[in-house]
Amino acid sequence: MQGNSEIKFGTDGWRAVIGDTYNFNNLRILAQATADYLGKGKKIVIGFDTRFMSGKFAEVVAEVLSNNAIKVILSDRPVPTPALSLAAKNLKMDLGIMITASHNPAEYNGFKIKMPSGGAAPVEVTKEIEKLLDENPPAQNSEQAVPFEKMDLTKDYVKFIRSYIDFKRIKNKKFKVLVDAMYGSGDSFIAQILKGSQIKVEFMRNTINPSFGGRRPEPVEDNLEELKARVKKEKFDLGIALDGDADRIAAVAPGGVFIHPQKILGLLALHLNQDRGWSGGLVKTICGTAMMDNIAKFLKIKLYETPVGFKYISNLMETQDIVAGGEEAGGMGVKGYIPERDGSMAGLLLIEMMSCRNKNILKILNETEKQFGKFYYVRSDLHLDKRVEPKKENLPKELLGKKVIEVKDYDGLKLICEDQWLMFRGSGTEPIMRIYAEAKSLTQANKLLDLGKKVILRNGA
Repeated sequence: MQGNSEIKFGTDGWRAVIGDTYNFNNLRILAQATADYLGKGKKIVIGFDTRFMSGKFAEVVAEVLSNNAIKVILSDRPVPTPALSLAAKNLKMDLGIMITASHNPAEYNGFKIKMPSGGAAPVEVTKEIEKLLDENPPAQNSEQAVPFEKMDLTKDYVKFIRSYIDFKRIKNKKFKVLVDAMYGSGDSFIAQILKGSQIKVEFMRNTINPSFGGRRPEPVEDNLEELKARVKKEKFDLGIALDGDADRIAAVAPGGVFIHPQKILGLLALHLNQDRGWSGGLVKTICGTAMMDNIAKFLKIKLYETPVGFKYISNLMETQDIVAGGEEAGGMGVKGYIPERDGSMAGLLLIEMMSCRNKNILKILNETEKQFGKFYYVRSDLHLDKRVEPKKENLPKELLGKKVIEVKDYDGLKLICEDQWLMFRGSGTEPIMRIYAEAKSLTQANKLLDLGKKVILRNGA
């Protein structure tokens, strides 16, 4: 039998609506397929976030796995995804499973798979698991069951990050930092990591609220109005926003200035290379900012470009010398850690950068943009009646008067001009066309978006 049509892995795990296809029955089927893929006698660690029923869903998965004679360690509390990933590596597990739908709306939940390195499972692994769906009925009341163990996975996580950051450098700085946990599992771990320093950390939305206050826990500017207002009014030196499972970041500078994740990646690359003196290449995705090209050229380091999805960045971090890699949605990975995203780690490294340079983050950002160019990055999701893929031969040869000098087509279609670009990338599961654009002015970037919508509609949407 070739799988189950209701369970399909996307760019980062399987996600679905709770009570619809995300239900106990399908979770048991997926847990059994994972057990069949792995085999008896192996070890799995399971974590979960603050979403509705996440803890119970995690227990159901643990029960199926333990009934397959697999040793299971289950987190005893909601944890960030990177804490689960770190546990998979440190505890020498054969796999890690995280029950989370990341930044999706509250009605969703999901199932992410992590490798022994802590990195995301590659396509080859998830495809094999999909093939095993419904191969065997979920095991229950088995005589070979191994009782699962509950464990606090957060202690090692906090301990590791405290050892990773330059605590001596930041210890006596008196920065004011505001962290928006967006009701996710990022909670207040940053305060635990900074304990003993003079940095004043305050939190907002760091309680458990499975509805996420009526908004999806995604750190995009539209969802961060309160964070921006408080940073400006209360004169914070930095605002940090984490997504639902705390593996993504956005930031706010003094005055309430939103710092797009694309720019955060550039800042981290400069900090690790210049302030820490670390070597290694940079990784961005196909829809990443041109600022990264300029930074890599200046630092004389190799720039890698991948399809969308952190698993591609994760794979490079395992096989190449990479100092930093990231995606447009805010997932950042850094050298000397697991090959995985961590929003809290990225935020702490911004604090470290401010400490090294004795400047607030806005001054550092302004200097960076002056040297490497100020780019305006925008995205729009066009909801269609049917899925449409624009044909390469029907694309315009110029964009707003500028000649298209290159077209990339290995993940969507990206039209590149001098100092600006426009990209189309369809959703793999829904009739949605994602349109991305970048230019040297916000007005121009938005005009490119409008042009992109017209191109799609002309192509039969």
